[in-house]
Amino acid sequence: MKDYVIDIEAENKEIRKRYRALLRACKPTLQRGDKQEIRKAFDLALDSHKEMRRKSGEPYIYHPIAVAQIAAEEIGLGTTSIVCALLHDVVEDTNVTLDEIEEMFGKKVRRIIDGLTKISGIFDPNSSMQAENFRKMLLTLADDVRVILIKLADRLHNMRTMEFMARDKQLKIASETSYLYAPLAHRLGLYAIKSELEDLSMKFTDPDTYKFIARKLNEKKAEREKFIGDFIGPIKEILEEQGVKAAVFGRPKSIHSIWNKMRKKSIPFEEVYDLFAIRIVIDAVDEKEKTECWKVYSIVTDLYRPNPDRLRDWISSPKGNGYESLHTTVMGPKGQWVEVQIRTRRMNEIAEKGFAAHWKYKESNSDSGLDQWIKKVRDVLSSPDQNAMDFVDDFKMNLFSDEIFIFTPKGTLIQLPNNATALDFAFEIHSDIGASCIGAKVNHKLVPLSHVLQNGDQVEIITSSKQSPKEDWLNFVVTAKAKSKIRSSLKEEKRRVAEDGKEILERKLKSLKVTYNTDNINKIANYLKYPSSQDLFYNVAKGIVDIKQLREYVAHEKAVEINAGSSSGNQFNSHIGGLVEKINKKEFDTILIGDDMQKVDYTLAPCCNPIPGDDIFGFLTVNDGIKIHRTSCPNASKLMANYGYRILKARWASTKDSAFLTGLHIVGIDDVGLVNKLTTVISQEFAVNIRSLAISSNDGIFDGNIMVYVNDTEQLESLMKNLKQVRGITGVNRYESEN
Repeated sequence: MKDYVIDIEAENKEIRKRYRALLRACKPTLQRGDKQEIRKAFDLALDSHKEMRRKSGEPYIYHPIAVAQIAAEEIGLGTTSIVCALLHDVVEDTNVTLDEIEEMFGKKVRRIIDGLTKISGIFDPNSSMQAENFRKMLLTLADDVRVILIKLADRLHNMRTMEFMARDKQLKIASETSYLYAPLAHRLGLYAIKSELEDLSMKFTDPDTYKFIARKLNEKKAEREKFIGDFIGPIKEILEEQGVKAAVFGRPKSIHSIWNKMRKKSIPFEEVYDLFAIRIVIDAVDEKEKTECWKVYSIVTDLYRPNPDRLRDWISSPKGNGYESLHTTVMGPKGQWVEVQIRTRRMNEIAEKGFAAHWKYKESNSDSGLDQWIKKVRDVLSSPDQNAMDFVDDFKMNLFSDEIFIFTPKGTLIQLPNNATALDFAFEIHSDIGASCIGAKVNHKLVPLSHVLQNGDQVEIITSSKQSPKEDWLNFVVTAKAKSKIRSSLKEEKRRVAEDGKEILERKLKSLKVTYNTDNINKIANYLKYPSSQDLFYNVAKGIVDIKQLREYVAHEKAVEINAGSSSGNQFNSHIGGLVEKINKKEFDTILIGDDMQKVDYTLAPCCNPIPGDDIFGFLTVNDGIKIHRTSCPNASKLMANYGYRILKARWASTKDSAFLTGLHIVGIDDVGLVNKLTTVISQEFAVNIRSLAISSNDGIFDGNIMVYVNDTEQLESLMKNLKQVRGITGVNRYESEN
């Protein structure tokens, strides 16, 4: 580390200061003997990491102290978690073993730290190390949810201090965070942490948009604060008059959620009205919570007119992660919609600190949504042979989805993700009912298995002992539990059929005088393009592989033996020569790829159509070589989170006069000659070629998608600016792909 002068005395002083701050944060949960346990963990961590430093040059011990502080202060965890947070990197990065941890701190601490320690060793290269780590972490969730909570604290601190890392590392970690960890924080009810993780991910994956929104928010801060003051003044007065003890304040929306709104509605920042929400937190005793919330709701709606379609009652039916609140949107004094959230102090603590706060209040709410959710996780994890990538995708889909409430014939309430089908409901009740389901009655009307359920439906499942899971069921179920049960059932069925196929193949090979051994089986599977010998056996049993194909294989093997020798070297050399020739023919001075920034063959990904000036990365595909994506591509976070090892650095070189395809979505008020004005700006003023034009006009509203060839982002931004000035045009946005 150049020019970095280490002042040991100052560092030791800072370490002591941070440790004292940690003890202050732990104070509310400390019991007799806890302080000594924390001190013992701190001393071990300090000693184990004494030679280590972070990328910033700081002593490494700053990191475990900060993670423990987040766990105590922002999540509200107790002593065991603080000890584990201080020691979370000790086993992974130093010589301390899990056995030594158990000897000093007991079995519980050992189990949590084992869950936090990343997997080492060799994995299937097609699988993803991150997916495996995530899966291992979730396996420990079945035993102890604190593993996940400490991991979230660890990830949050890493994200807060990521500016010293290399750009490619920043992108991988930020994408993994937005793809896996932010949804997990959301599902565990840690809304403050979820929002911060999303904002920090955006800060590194799309820095320009992040800075733009942050700057705009700052510019409007004074105006916003005045509006909030004017809005909440009358509410506070009436609450005081009626003797309701409550805190009323404005809470700004996160940068990521504002950007999401701009993107979904294709509107500029100026048209996003709900940049903040008003929150009313009431002091109320348990039995009066619901009544008090509705009382405050009536006070607010007497003052301001509510939007009847925007009432959300999560007090009567809490979300699956335990979230309880009453949300309404009302018309403010200046003709502006304002979201108001009404909740009690207990509800607010559960919303802010999620799981940890939920346990604190557990006595009053024994059968909570969170307990049900953890039970679901255990069910999903009960099929260990599932591919890690499928597992993470299924799990993520169920993490983020909104919930619907479905009733059984006896009136029991069951929560399912949005778009769940009758078959999902069957598997939710019991795996055996799902596996033998042939249909359902929804609100007493017969429907197929693929019927998508609506909130409040009453469902009765019809089963048959002759039914068994089918391959096409995977196309319409959405819950992770249903998918994993169907997959494992199909796998078992396939294995049984493959056993029969094995015997059939042995007999057929005997008749062809081919020795039945592993080497020959693998050669046949390879020749017929089956990924494994089990697939070969299965297709033999199903009659897809017949004696004719096996004869062709025997003939092919004989021909290979005759041609072996001199020709094989020539074939290989000509193949390589062809590739080199292909590479030399194409111009490769547009993008430089890899750590050493070489000119390599690539294609531009059609999902985001990158153009010079965009922040980009390379992705090594299995069949199509290297594909170039924008870092803000809709698929980027999934690719980086799941296949970090296939990500390559990439940057634009000189673009000469190359033209790149990109799309523009244009909306406005329809007018005579509007299309002519647009094409004049594009073709004549900017000399830009149009690839395709799709325009529709509906009741005086103009909506068009135009694919154009531009040189770089500078030319694109200039073109968009000029198009916005055409009379009648209200919005021009770049969109990701032709699809």
